[in-house]
Amino acid sequence: MDHAMESSLTLSRGPAPAAAAARTPRPRIADDKAMLRAAAELTRDLIAPRPGIYWADLIASAVIGYGALAVAVTVQGTGWVVLAAVVSALALYRALSFIHEVSHMKHSALPRFRGGWNALVGVPMLTPSFMYEGVHNLHHAKTRYGTSEDPEYLPLALMKPWTLPAFVVISALAPIGLLIRYAILSPISLLSPKLRTTIVERYSALAINPSFRRRAPEGEAKVLWNRVETAASLWAIAIVVLTATGVFSLRGVLIALGIGSGVAVVNQVRTLVAHLWENDGEPMSVTAQYLDSVNVPPPALLPALWAPVGLRYHALHHLLPSLPYHSLGEAHRRITAALEQDSPYHKASYAGLPGLVNKIVRSTFVAR
Repeated sequence: MDHAMESSLTLSRGPAPAAAAARTPRPRIADDKAMLRAAAELTRDLIAPRPGIYWADLIASAVIGYGALAVAVTVQGTGWVVLAAVVSALALYRALSFIHEVSHMKHSALPRFRGGWNALVGVPMLTPSFMYEGVHNLHHAKTRYGTSEDPEYLPLALMKPWTLPAFVVISALAPIGLLIRYAILSPISLLSPKLRTTIVERYSALAINPSFRRRAPEGEAKVLWNRVETAASLWAIAIVVLTATGVFSLRGVLIALGIGSGVAVVNQVRTLVAHLWENDGEPMSVTAQYLDSVNVPPPALLPALWAPVGLRYHALHHLLPSLPYHSLGEAHRRITAALEQDSPYHKASYAGLPGLVNKIVRSTFVAR
């Protein structure tokens, strides 16, 4: 997921842009044709997804995540609960991150993967694939990226410093928001066309742009949406009923919600550093979009946890959005070796999370 799952996995809307004083206009960045050509030519043989990798990775992540969740809600001792909860959150975060792949893939190349992902992760975690499909592709549209029409972009680096902690902290409420959306609002909306329109437009997208309104689905997309939303709604209602009747212990549900909050917060932190967030709304060239995005390649190890399923190569993904996640590491190695050191390609790579957080925090303190 791009930010968001890229990215971001919440129903929350990011803080509205602060009123900014005059800034020095940023120079337009022209496309570096040598970089774009090299990236395309060096990776032609890496386009095909490998179903075995996708299924094995997804199933292993789900098994570990739900297994650790079961341990967390049954084991005694705070230390063991916390350890199991951390393992569960990281594994389920990885499983949930496949929503980003689902939004990009040609489903004929990976038959039944979308359905399998929804059954294993999307519905149980109340984040079905329709919340990203039809939304994330707009973020990759050349004329939309970084503009007011981009559902996954806010100029965070140009906003007030307090917006950054607010952006992260509010994501912790995502599990409660999703439970309300599917257990209460979905059923009620069947009786109110006006409410239904509001839910579709405003509460059915993993977006951070508060002005974004998604379109209602049509055709096959509508059929899939209705089917999966019904499943998610029934599951959310079941959670409420089984908790109220004592079948699910309140302690266990609270631990599960805490794990869900952990997943949302980690994703939101990743979203915070997935881009530099320095565009003020003007259309950008592909090279400019790449330089506004972030790679965190090896030798850094921790990005494998906080930016899984290829999200550590987020800038490269914006160059080559059709590459499957398991090909991005090899693609990065090839392109890095082929291009001269003065190529813009190398300027999008960063050492790790602390430096990126420090960079965006400092940006918000720049006098405007």
